[in-house]
Amino acid sequence: MCDIRYFKSAYHCYDVAMHLMQYYNNDEMYLNDVAYNLQQCIEKTLKAFLECKGVTVPQTHNIFKLITMSRNHGSVVVITDWIEQNQYEIAAWESDKRYNFDIRLEADRIQTGLQEVKRFLDLNHMSYELNPELDEIAKDKLSKKLPKNLIIHDNFEWNCYYNIFKNRSWHLHSKHCFAANKADRNFHTSGRLLGFTAADPSY
Repeated sequence: MCDIRYFKSAYHCYDVAMHLMQYYNNDEMYLNDVAYNLQQCIEKTLKAFLECKGVTVPQTHNIFKLITMSRNHGSVVVITDWIEQNQYEIAAWESDKRYNFDIRLEADRIQTGLQEVKRFLDLNHMSYELNPELDEIAKDKLSKKLPKNLIIHDNFEWNCYYNIFKNRSWHLHSKHCFAANKADRNFHTSGRLLGFTAADPSY
């Protein structure tokens, strides 16, 4: 079931991690909690996009498995090189840091994680700042794909629905086309932007 609250829950984990880092002050417990919430943010984001593709997501914290499922099922999520290269370490942030208090993390490593997860969210337009591609023409096209009684409450929800239903074949007649976004173009050419079709019957 596609539920925008999954995306908001993922963003909330990043927000919690960011605020916890401000109180770190060499306290290992804070650092562990930051790492845990960063892992949860990535995990929940991958699961949210899969759920909205009509995929039944298993109860797993395995980032490798979720990345593989995302590719196999045509999820539109943009997966960064950093996440792919560090997926096993990220998965350990969920399991090891919850149950093994003797494992020490490097503050610089977690700070990098904060920056990279923020970049991951930005590339997937999971933000309360409206995606510049969503001009009035794009909003009108998107609204026609959504249930008539659906109320979109904020820019974050607009962005999420656009991510879910956007189709690269749309002719938006807007200066904010997909190719104009340098980050998206780089990921498209490197194969990181996974396939998505708004007309997919699973929707």
